Amino acid sequence: MLEKFSSKSARVKGIAFHPIRPWVCVSLHNGVIQLWDYRVGTVVDRFDEHEGPVRGVDFHSKENLIVSGGDDYKIKVWDYKLRRCLFTLLGHLDYIRTVQFHNEHPWVLSASDDQTIRLWNWQVRSCMSVLTGHNHYVMCAAFHPREDLIVSASLDQTVRVWDTTGLRKKQSTSGSGLGLGFDDQMRPSSGQGGLNMQAELFGTNDVIVKYVLEGHDRGVNWASFHPTLPLLVSAADDRQVKLWRMSETKAWEVDTMRGHTNNVSCVMFHPKNELIVSNSEDRSIRIWDMSKRVGVQTFRRENDRFWILAAHRNQNLLAAGHDSGMIVFKLERERPAHDVSASDGRLYYVKGRELLVHDYATSREVPIANLKRPGQYAQTDGIGNSPRFLAFNSYNPTEGNVLVYSTVDGGNYELVNFNLNTSNSNNTQEGKRGTCVGPAVFVARNRFAILDKNRSIVIKNLQNETTKKVVPPSATVDMLFNGGTAGRLLLRSEDKLILFETQSRRVLGEITAPKVKMVSWTSDGSKVAVVCKYGVLIADRNMEQLCSVSETVRMKSGAWDSSNKIFVYTTLNHIKYCLPNGDTGIIRTLDAPIYVTKVHKTQLYCLDREGKARVLSIDTTEAIFKLALENKKYGQVMEMVRRSRLCGKAIIGYLQKKGFPEVALHFVKEPRTRFNLALACGNIEVAMETAFVLEQEEGNSDCWHDLGVEALKQGNHQVVEMAYQRTKDFDRLSFLYLLSGNTEKLKKMLKISEMRGDIMGRYQNAMFLGDVEERVKVLEASGNLGLAYVSAVSHGLEDHSERIKEAIEASGNEVPEVAPGATLLQPPTPIMRSDNWPTLEVEKHTLESLGDMGDAENDNYAEANGNGSAAHLEADPSASWGEEELDFGEAPRH
Repeated sequence: MLEKFSSKSARVKGIAFHPIRPWVCVSLHNGVIQLWDYRVGTVVDRFDEHEGPVRGVDFHSKENLIVSGGDDYKIKVWDYKLRRCLFTLLGHLDYIRTVQFHNEHPWVLSASDDQTIRLWNWQVRSCMSVLTGHNHYVMCAAFHPREDLIVSASLDQTVRVWDTTGLRKKQSTSGSGLGLGFDDQMRPSSGQGGLNMQAELFGTNDVIVKYVLEGHDRGVNWASFHPTLPLLVSAADDRQVKLWRMSETKAWEVDTMRGHTNNVSCVMFHPKNELIVSNSEDRSIRIWDMSKRVGVQTFRRENDRFWILAAHRNQNLLAAGHDSGMIVFKLERERPAHDVSASDGRLYYVKGRELLVHDYATSREVPIANLKRPGQYAQTDGIGNSPRFLAFNSYNPTEGNVLVYSTVDGGNYELVNFNLNTSNSNNTQEGKRGTCVGPAVFVARNRFAILDKNRSIVIKNLQNETTKKVVPPSATVDMLFNGGTAGRLLLRSEDKLILFETQSRRVLGEITAPKVKMVSWTSDGSKVAVVCKYGVLIADRNMEQLCSVSETVRMKSGAWDSSNKIFVYTTLNHIKYCLPNGDTGIIRTLDAPIYVTKVHKTQLYCLDREGKARVLSIDTTEAIFKLALENKKYGQVMEMVRRSRLCGKAIIGYLQKKGFPEVALHFVKEPRTRFNLALACGNIEVAMETAFVLEQEEGNSDCWHDLGVEALKQGNHQVVEMAYQRTKDFDRLSFLYLLSGNTEKLKKMLKISEMRGDIMGRYQNAMFLGDVEERVKVLEASGNLGLAYVSAVSHGLEDHSERIKEAIEASGNEVPEVAPGATLLQPPTPIMRSDNWPTLEVEKHTLESLGDMGDAENDNYAEANGNGSAAHLEADPSASWGEEELDFGEAPRH
């Protein structure tokens, strides 16, 4: 059993997988319904309107609906997007055991302790039929996946099969719920009531009993249909699992499977393999071979009884509910054992019991040999006895050698030798076998290495004869991997990987790598990618780490591209890339996991979980672009900028992070992003053009403030002046005119502040101009007569001082004394008066010298937006600052 997820909760009585999303819905004995994401192990939602235990739950195959039934005699239909109960179906008179949506029709099936089975139309929210006949609790009822049949199991020791053909025809004729939109379906029906009293008491004749299966000695807890064959399986309190076969006219018992030591709670057919899965109150899950009718595997828990089983409709996943939660699991790994020849690039892999070779050049698939599975149940598929690893001998150019490793009976290998030129089963030698721990690995043209039970490295020849034994450098070594070159091995020991040379018995290097799954070497052996359970490490040939990447979901596979520079790997739902410098990205999403075998240019070769060779188209432009940037191949970078559709916030953020915002500026057209990039690389001209566009499109002038800050850093006071004018930042404008010695503009600023009634601005501009008389007027007008008098006396303005003195005395205040050492206060003289200061030179990157493309693009961008702002500013930076345009009704910005 491969446990994928487990939860801790109250006793789980019902389980259902979502048909598409990675969700599992569980109903608990405490009345709560939980919705789990089993990939990341988090609760998506919970519903708790039932009173008492909830025993049945199911997802609709297409709509966003969940149905549940509980001990409160209620069936509730929930919308998990709206996160609420839509309606409740009432009619059962006792505990409801199971509920299920039909795959095609708008039906819900429910089984109850009131000894009836009910069929409901959830679109019109009414009961269509009551199935009576059982004379004890009905423990379960289920639709057939394809036919008009229902199976039910009861504590009256019988299994019944019901025919719903009549009901389907009747509903099709009446058209109940058909042709309605989803919103219409959710409205309660006013024209159709429930069943009449006679139908409620005695049932209806739309559904008839087709078979009654008797054979169990105690009450039957569960019964299930086979998805494709005319078979039934049932589980009962007599501790037995029975297999039944149906024909058009009768049904009969095929066999009985014994092994459980307590009541069998649930049983079902495996959706993909010829297996039966059952669980029991004896705390075990048992796997049975359907053809041989014998138990082949048993999984136990120490303290928890099992109650329910569920299978995913499309994936190889099972779930089981027990006393303290539930588990999601698989019976075997689905990764096909495979390897690729380094010389000719052919793919060798195992499918079923055959070793195959796939030639990518011709797309031909040729069988090489039939593999013999070891173990007691070697002929049973789907229980984990398939090969786990495969290694092809790339050191031998004259003969084909393949090592196949399986974990059955503690671990064993099979060596297959064949002629490379005519790959078919006629020229294949008998496989040579042996036991080992972990996969066997080739170390030379005619040598391979295994790890024996004593954890010693054993070197063998192609006749399977031992030639040498080597003690590994660590006693905890549990797996061998390819070392990249002949005579070298990678040893997995706890959370590290050791590079070991078998001839000299030296440790050449080691690296920390937790839970290593596989390694992939470049074709020249210069780099290795170590794929762990949740990440990738890239190291050089001496195990010096170059980078590491962490993932939140499980890694599946990986391979280097043909250039040996890009490592392409897959997770559960993505194809991604990783560069030796640590840069990563997403290439594309996946509907189902795949296993990469080879990457060449825009083609990704892979195997799916069914063992089929596939070719996917991928776009690695982003990775190649980053590589060119890293290797300073600026000509290639600019060519890709011209011809490739590089876009997105991720690539722009990457260029800014790496210090290349000017590169992103070449292909970004969105004004706000372009403006930020222009500021980041100090391109004032482009930033100003884009600021005009933003002001027109967004109607705000926030960008001008940022432009002013950047222009001020570079000393371009003409652009700073325009930015302050656009934002009406009068205080900063006045100070800028003071620094640049522009007294004419300062006089205009004084007039503007007077028109706006800005006392402080008026006084400040008067100070900058050295206009003492104006300052005295401002102080007098603002009521500061004492300050006005002192200022007038200090600067020798006798007429003003006498007038102000009389005003002070008239108001009854004391005339202030003037310090005898007062001196005249005048603004400083500017050091330089010119059109513009010498601006700070912004360092031009190498990329900007590769051609005139950037200038051409900027010109085109300005023309496209109908804006010639840069030329306008050069002609006359103050042309827009005439008195006739002054409109300063707004408050000053602070």
